[in-house]
Amino acid sequence: MSGKNKKQFGVWLDSTHATIVGRDPVDTGDFVILGEAKNTGQGSNSNENASNNAEQSLQQKFFKEITTHMPNAEEIHVTGTGITQEQFIHFLANTAQFKNTVANESTSHQMADDKLILYITEKMN
Repeated sequence: MSGKNKKQFGVWLDSTHATIVGRDPVDTGDFVILGEAKNTGQGSNSNENASNNAEQSLQQKFFKEITTHMPNAEEIHVTGTGITQEQFIHFLANTAQFKNTVANESTSHQMADDKLILYITEKMN
């Protein structure tokens, strides 16, 4: 399910950093780095429940920041080093704007921007 007339995006992410790749112009261009998002994490907290709630809240904020770079996405390839990409795909599935978006995932180590662009281009073609 690929093609140059779709709004396609790629995201490399771990629990603290995301790099978003997309086409420029949106429907027909080559893939470029659209932006980055950071999850700064939280400070110390003496209450475990409050700490977990704060962590979940920060992760939701992080995921929302990523999606601001992907308006009307039709296809997204998510890659990264841990379970964060699965959590992000779950977040997309539960977000009305991305309910019908096709999401694929893979596991990869962090890579330079040019390598990430090539990686996402291969996955989308």
